[in-house]
Order: sequence, then structure tokens, then C-alpha cells
Amino acid sequence: MSMAAAAPAPVSAAAGAAPVILAENVAVDYPGRGRTRGIRVLQGIDLAIARGEFVSLIGPSGCGKSTLLKVLSGLLPPSEGRVQVAGLRPAEAARQRRIGLVFQEPTLLPWKTALDNVAFLLSIADRGLRRSELRERAHEMLRLVGLDHAAERLPGQLSGGMKQRVAIARALALDPEVLMMDEPFGALDAITREEMSDFVLDLWQRTGKTAILVTHAIDEAVLLSTRVHVMAANPARIVEILPITLPRPRTEASYADPAFTRAAARLRASLRHGRPGDAA
Repeated sequence: MSMAAAAPAPVSAAAGAAPVILAENVAVDYPGRGRTRGIRVLQGIDLAIARGEFVSLIGPSGCGKSTLLKVLSGLLPPSEGRVQVAGLRPAEAARQRRIGLVFQEPTLLPWKTALDNVAFLLSIADRGLRRSELRERAHEMLRLVGLDHAAERLPGQLSGGMKQRVAIARALALDPEVLMMDEPFGALDAITREEMSDFVLDLWQRTGKTAILVTHAIDEAVLLSTRVHVMAANPARIVEILPITLPRPRTEASYADPAFTRAAARLRASLRHGRPGDAA
């Protein structure tokens, strides 16, 4: 069932082009202790994400969303199956700075200014850059996230939302092809979380990066995504892939769009039953 009139096409791979992120029949087993059998935590994961898409992974807490993101980012090798990011194994893609990661906690160095925190990963990844070049790049990224005025502030002088913007700027300083975010707004209050959703949506539209967001927030997934992958647990698996055809640009008015209501209801049913929900 179509949920809305066709939206303007998002930035994506050309017809027939290889997906920028590919996962085929991916499984992850956690080993047991002694003679105890291991636990399968991911099962039969298939993903194909085009360049420039914004894909959300949604599911109940503890269902394996973060584990899947660790596999896609190269932090955790799969027990079975194949994963590629930009045609490379994820660990190699990360080494080549093709992947930018943002976690729930911004993990800023408290003794460094916002500017120096943004420059930190880049200074490690490219030791050939002069300090002036690092600072210029960091300033550019702070301007991108609207925090150039806070360049010399320490993390203790920043709000929660500002800290996450610095963390996103730090990831973008590497100029990754893919930005992967693991519940980056989970620790924020409701108002700041909505503001950050608007910020990330605007940032994605301006940069054209491929983005993957782990979330458990239905409205957030609908507002931001081109597609939402619904996950269930025991073991973690994808039970539905829902295209979001909500027209763009998406604004606060999008929440009142009937297409938004239908998509949110569909996701809610799928999450409740652990299987594709009936169309609203």
C-alpha cells in the first residue's frame, strides 16, 4: 500500500550502481563459557544501502541494533556472511576514513576545547597535516554544525546538544562517505532531541552523506529516513523494511502529514508484534 504521493528522489546511487553498504546473510555468535554453547545474537541480516540514503535501524532496547552497527562499522567481525562498505571490508573502510562514527555519549576530552576535540581524530588519522590545517578543518566543521562561536569552549561549558554537535563535527572532519550514529540523542531531553533531529536532517540534506541511525524512537525514524529497517530480537533480525515516502523538505509540519501518521502506525505495529504490521 502506498503511503503518500511520490516524494522528490533523495540523493542515491545511480541505477545499477553497487550499494555503498552491503550485508549478505550476516550472523554474529557470542561464544559461551567452557562447554556452554555460544549465543547467536544476529541472524540472516541482509542490507543494501545506496549512496546518499538515510536509513534507520529501529527496534526495542537490547534487540541487537548496536551490534549490527558495530558489524557495519568494522568494530565487530561477523561470524557468518559478508559485509562491504564502499567496496571494502568495514575495518579497512574505517582505516581509510570512509566511516564516521557517533555514539550515544559524545566522549569529548574534557581538557580540550571544542575546536581541539573536533580536530583530534583527524590529527591521529593524518599526522602529515600541519596544526594550522587541522584548525582550519575543525573550524569548517564547527561552522557546518552551527558551533563556530563555541570553538574555544571546554566540554563542561557546552549543553548536551552542543556536545553531540561537536561529536558529529569530529566524525565529519574525517570526510567519511558514511556517517553511522548509535542512538546519539538517547541521553537528551525531549525538546533538545527534536532540535537535534532537525539539525541532523538539515546536515544530511546539505552534505549528501550516506547515513545510518540506530534509534528506538518511531517519530525520529519517520522524520529522518528514506527507509526504516525494523528489528526484532532472539536472535536479532530484520522483520520489515519500510520506505518512507513522506514529502521533502521535512519540517515540523511533517508531523501532521497523513503519510507521517500512517508510517508511524505501521512501525508501531511491526515493533509490537515482531513482524510486519498491517497497513494503517
